[in-house]
Amino acid sequence: MILSTRFVQLPLVSSLFTRACVANALPTDTEPHRLGAPSQFGPQNAERTSEFPTFTGQLNPYPDKPRITFREDGSFKLTIFSDVHFGENPWDSWGPVQDINTNALMQSLLDIEEPDYVVINGDLITGENTFRENSTSLIDEIVRPLNAVKVPFSSTSGNHDTHINITRAEEIAREISISPLSYTRFSPPGVGGVGGPANYWVPVYEKTTDSAPALVLWFFDSRGGVYADGSQMPDWVDSTVAKWITSETETMSDIWGDPELRSAVAFVHIPPHAIQAVQDILDSSVNPGLNADQLGQGSTQASDDPASLGQDNAFWKSLNSRVVNLRAVISGHDHGNEWCARDPTYNVIFCFNKHSGYGGYSSSGWGRGVRSLRFRSAMPDDGIESYIMFENGTTHASVVLDADY
Repeated sequence: MILSTRFVQLPLVSSLFTRACVANALPTDTEPHRLGAPSQFGPQNAERTSEFPTFTGQLNPYPDKPRITFREDGSFKLTIFSDVHFGENPWDSWGPVQDINTNALMQSLLDIEEPDYVVINGDLITGENTFRENSTSLIDEIVRPLNAVKVPFSSTSGNHDTHINITRAEEIAREISISPLSYTRFSPPGVGGVGGPANYWVPVYEKTTDSAPALVLWFFDSRGGVYADGSQMPDWVDSTVAKWITSETETMSDIWGDPELRSAVAFVHIPPHAIQAVQDILDSSVNPGLNADQLGQGSTQASDDPASLGQDNAFWKSLNSRVVNLRAVISGHDHGNEWCARDPTYNVIFCFNKHSGYGGYSSSGWGRGVRSLRFRSAMPDDGIESYIMFENGTTHASVVLDADY
């Protein structure tokens, strides 16, 4: 795949942001970094102060990586793997075979789809089956097909990515260290709560010379899993992320201008709890695709413990109220679902991924594959073609995500 026409190097961002979000350092649980400096961009925000790193100059969190752009024909394709679940039962012969098969699936679908960007949307590893001494080496296997074709990519973490012998922070650090085109990064200090280290965004530009992106990809950490002491981790995006979304979108408007001129897509492994009610109003003619997992306890955010219901509301409200032109929110986690539908609460489109891995639970007839998104153009009101592609190259459940969907 020739990618040189799609991205170029960019100038540096402020050293303050670089210090706050150094990707190769593991995050620590600290209080938010308070700068107290007023924004330099826009008189309407002159009195605003920020708890998070303040950008000066060009808003670019990737000063040393290529700029992601749409193709010369105006299109842009995202391919999303999810729930690959490497590392299951390494002591049995079938465990490593699963990983070999998943790698083959990834290689095949990358060749067929030729995406401009790839997302791995959580549950990279089945953490409960890992050994402390070699758990992060599984990341090498997962990213090998992506590194081989030199495609830029990002990942989110899932509930199986943190367990007694592995943490998502360790996985992320390993991914970044061995993948020149990984755009995964750690949250600023104070964002994400304990165990939710990666909440971030990636800009995508229409042309290499543009001063502002046409598309912003948002990535959120829904946590879940087990701490090193065996206790359960909260299974929702932490409320600190809501305030961070507000801060980031205000800064984007200050520096990039009118938010109506760009669009966004969000990725989070565990579906927001509001999506549970959407399943009850599905119409197979409008919402095609597998619908085999009944959403209930443990299948959406803040649902594992009834006492936690509503804990993801701050995140969900902030995402939908602050991110303008949010075209879709995409989750994995529930391997038996692959539909898209509109959530009437915020009038936002939600889509499930396709279960990609040979690891993780499955059932006869479900199949494995990816969800792809094809942007027809960089225009915020133009439709996005989305479909499920099976590992044999066949597609189904095709929809157009637009204002009429």
